[in-house]
Amino acid sequence: MRVVVPFAPERPKTRLAPVLDEAERVAFARAMLDDTLSALSTLDRERGVSVDPLVLSTAPLDCDAPVVVDDRSLTEAVNDHVPADDGDAPVAVVMADLALATPDALGRLFEPEADVVIAPGRGGGTNAVVVRAPEFRVDYHGASVRDHREIAREAGLSVAHVDSFRLATDVDEPADLVEVVLHGTGAAAAWLHDAGFSVVTADGRVDIERNSG
Repeated sequence: MRVVVPFAPERPKTRLAPVLDEAERVAFARAMLDDTLSALSTLDRERGVSVDPLVLSTAPLDCDAPVVVDDRSLTEAVNDHVPADDGDAPVAVVMADLALATPDALGRLFEPEADVVIAPGRGGGTNAVVVRAPEFRVDYHGASVRDHREIAREAGLSVAHVDSFRLATDVDEPADLVEVVLHGTGAAAAWLHDAGFSVVTADGRVDIERNSG
């Protein structure tokens, strides 16, 4: 199955600016992309699930996977790659900032036979989706998981949901780094460790801190 992985290599993850400068955000975003592509590659190689990743980048990118450059909005760019006609092959869309994604977690995305399979993100987003029906179009504005359910319902399509902590955890805010440090095992977690980040607890709360030394 073709798996589209949207990625913005220039000025990524601006909401991480309180803890990472621009160069660091570029490097960290690339580490998360590498984790996502690695999990997909392992899924294809070791789990017998045939996947064909395509990085949909807003700018030119040197990458092991094929890259298509498209600087339009996420919704417009992705909709050019989902099925357009009956008989078109299914397409999955997996966000590039799923630093906790594993082959097993991603494999669950391809198990349901529904017309549309959704892996919700925290906060109302859609972190991954499989589209088998040409009547469906993505819309990543606002609470996209709600909108995607409604789009599928109005088109009379079947919908399945994948309830996965690892697929629900995208990284946008400094607080999200806690999950990567605690649960990540790939390039993104290693990058944070090398950059001096660690988890601390205070007053019953878990937070992230950076060793300035």
